[in-house]
Amino acid sequence: MKKVSLIGAGNIGGSLASIIANKNLADVMLIDVIEGMAEGKALDISQAIAITESSSKVEGSTKLEEIKDSDVIIVTAGIARKPGMSRDDLIETNLKIMKTVGSAIKEYSPNAFVICITNPLDAMVWSLKKISGVKKEMIVGMAGVLDSSRFRFFLASELNISSTNINAMVLGGHGDTMVPLLRYTTINGIPMLDLISKGLITKNRLDEIIERTRNGGGEIVKLMKNSSAFVAPATCAVEMAESFLKNQKKILPCSTYLSGEYGYEDIFIGVPIIIGKEGVEKVIELKFEKNEADDFTKSVNAVSDLTQKCKKILE
Repeated sequence: MKKVSLIGAGNIGGSLASIIANKNLADVMLIDVIEGMAEGKALDISQAIAITESSSKVEGSTKLEEIKDSDVIIVTAGIARKPGMSRDDLIETNLKIMKTVGSAIKEYSPNAFVICITNPLDAMVWSLKKISGVKKEMIVGMAGVLDSSRFRFFLASELNISSTNINAMVLGGHGDTMVPLLRYTTINGIPMLDLISKGLITKNRLDEIIERTRNGGGEIVKLMKNSSAFVAPATCAVEMAESFLKNQKKILPCSTYLSGEYGYEDIFIGVPIIIGKEGVEKVIELKFEKNEADDFTKSVNAVSDLTQKCKKILE
């Protein structure tokens, strides 16, 4: 079996472990600083998969050295948002955690494929790469897959159709400036923009759905009050990990390190990529129309501001 290590055994980490084990995808090592948290969740999940007949082994520990020789590492460690907080409010606390995690990855598992979920996402994954020294092809942030899934769900609910019929692409930073692309959104191959001309949905209603997508995480935080989304983020991260482990070569929107693509350098931002056994095997560069390019630039600038704050703190 392959080995997937999960750093952070909170709601997302526990959901990740459960999904991975139930899919029989890999052995799982759960890590958390809280004594007994990872061990308890590992024991609970292990007892559950005795029923599902998975052969995955799930273990828990407080020791970061247990990530040694991982094939995939998924980082969820960090404080979650509370009502009234933005993802940006988390930066200083979660950056300290990235220093510890990044150093452990560098020492114990430098060749793993790393997926970061900790917010503010794009700045945290940039910091994690900087600290860990992981190759740019082997580290990504989970954002666009989740944002696209939310967009698909909201569209499906509005149109009263199956979300499996919808293909959507949400790019840019994981925040209020994310860029849902209507021109690349289709319903079983039918362009979404054609549905406007046919009167099945109005442009105003689509704009409202785009805005709800941008605030999708905040909506859940407001409802739950003392927690944030965890099942959907975990499910999306598993899709990314599975594409790597099984060499599926899926095209997924992920926060990816750019080295000149889209005209940007030394920044993580959400763009479509192909994930296979070599990690990020290709960055797909889309041609934007002017309004799309303007929105993407605005999103990059917002991410750049946060990344610069991380740079100053790390220096």
